[in-house]
Amino acid sequence: MSTPREVIVVSHPMVQHKLTLMRDKNTSTIGFRRLAREISLLMGYEVTRDLPLELVTIETPLETMEAPEISGKKLCLVSILRAGNGILEGMLDLVPAARVGHIGLYRDPHTLSPVEYYIKLPDDVAHRLVIVVDPMLATGHSASAAVTRIKQAGATNIRFVCLLSAPEGLAAFHDEHPDVPVYTAAIDRCLNDHGYICPGLGDAGDRIYGTK
Repeated sequence: MSTPREVIVVSHPMVQHKLTLMRDKNTSTIGFRRLAREISLLMGYEVTRDLPLELVTIETPLETMEAPEISGKKLCLVSILRAGNGILEGMLDLVPAARVGHIGLYRDPHTLSPVEYYIKLPDDVAHRLVIVVDPMLATGHSASAAVTRIKQAGATNIRFVCLLSAPEGLAAFHDEHPDVPVYTAAIDRCLNDHGYICPGLGDAGDRIYGTK
């Protein structure tokens, strides 16, 4: 039996529409930041679609009833700094009770390999569904490094969410973590010589924070 290498492309029309606006080089910093928050909330619906439910007893204004709520511990969202925070905010709009972790990684401009400079995860991350967020899955090296560190902390139920992915990044990520599904709004054509996704949307961190 082959090992799962699951990629879910979120093709909802509103997701695709907002992604097109984000790709446009004329979209302002404030517009890009707002769109990142909106699109991540929409993608959050897909990545949490199969969360387990349990029935609890509540009182409506009219009577007692059994109603569904999410069972077990709530989610843990892990942002890959810094651009991941642009996705994190929308996810927290959807699941405000989620625990939050951060992993600081930057890509060495010469080797394109990730360098870790910060990590902080909830103590009980091993007992939660962990959703790792980063706008881009380009070479796949940073995403793979982040998921490796999360697994080292004991987590076994992990999902990765990005706006854009490249075929090269998906292949590299799933070579390291075939058990982790990837949710993405689009799979673009390729990487260029500098490791950027084409046609892409540019540097997500610079466009979110206006630092270019």
